[in-house]
Amino acid sequence: MNRHFSRRSDKAGMPPGSLVYVGDVTAERTVVDLIDYTWESVEERTISDPTALEEYRDRDSITWINVTGLHETAVIERIGGIFGIHPLVLEDILNTEQRPKLEDYDETIFAILRMVRYDGAGDLVDEQVSLVLGENYVLSFQEQPGDLFDPVRERIRQPKWRARRLNADYLAYALIDALVDGYFVVIEAFGERIEEIDDRILDESDPQVLGLIRSIRRDLIALRKHAWPMREMASALERSEHSLIQPQTRLYLRDVYDHTVQVIDTLETYRDMAAGMLDIYLSSTSNRMNEVMKVLTIIATIFIPLSFIAGVFGMNFRHMPELEWGYGYYGSLLLMAAVAAGMLVYFRRRGWL
Repeated sequence: MNRHFSRRSDKAGMPPGSLVYVGDVTAERTVVDLIDYTWESVEERTISDPTALEEYRDRDSITWINVTGLHETAVIERIGGIFGIHPLVLEDILNTEQRPKLEDYDETIFAILRMVRYDGAGDLVDEQVSLVLGENYVLSFQEQPGDLFDPVRERIRQPKWRARRLNADYLAYALIDALVDGYFVVIEAFGERIEEIDDRILDESDPQVLGLIRSIRRDLIALRKHAWPMREMASALERSEHSLIQPQTRLYLRDVYDHTVQVIDTLETYRDMAAGMLDIYLSSTSNRMNEVMKVLTIIATIFIPLSFIAGVFGMNFRHMPELEWGYGYYGSLLLMAAVAAGMLVYFRRRGWL
């Protein structure tokens, strides 16, 4: 049984907003990393006690708090209490099987996204990333260590980065854009896999090819399942009239939406290519089987008259003229050879060979 469904059943009968973690525990403990920046300075630290976040709540600087590991629900609840996050939002953050979506609240915007990447073993993995955008802060919640936000961190550390003059909504855009860019990295890997399969598909029968095609189709379906709601989320965020979204940031959000459309278009193309490769593989396998059957059928057809001739001379009748003929044996072999040669000539003229 899926462990996620098992944990969901634990919430049966509980009131809305009950904090129950639904997911796989992949981190030893919940880690809270903080980056606080202004135009002139950047502060980075790891928070051991969530109470220390209170001093950043009302600062004029922009604060990014990244939480890794969601299994310690008390920590998540404490952070939610400090920043006034609605209990239903906290419930969605802890349920890591959500589809991408956007929700507007009075003082915050809540977004759920899916982060996709390849792990060290080369397997495609996806992870829920939750963002809470406030007046001067962005909270991000992820289930597993490691993410796609390192380019954003590097840009924040750069002295006089122009975006450090902008509000927290631009930081939220940068994080969303990093996640969408991750889809392009995965798609590029898909293209390489499809090219590799295409080179092998017309070679001699390779049982591994079918498994590779099925694997890439499965990954494409999973990626498409996340990409469509990501597009809807980006569109809703770009059209949101919430006061937290500044006019200059809407232009960047529109660019994110365009990128999600490109992702979906490319995925549709690759999905059609994968379906076409499966048809080509099956057709190629069928053609090779037909060639084998044709050769076996021709051999069997040639031996039918030869068996007839051998059967005639194998009959145990006393009065058969050929039995007393000195060259009867050699004559029968010559007749068999002539019949076989004649049938081969006939098959070739008919285009069967």
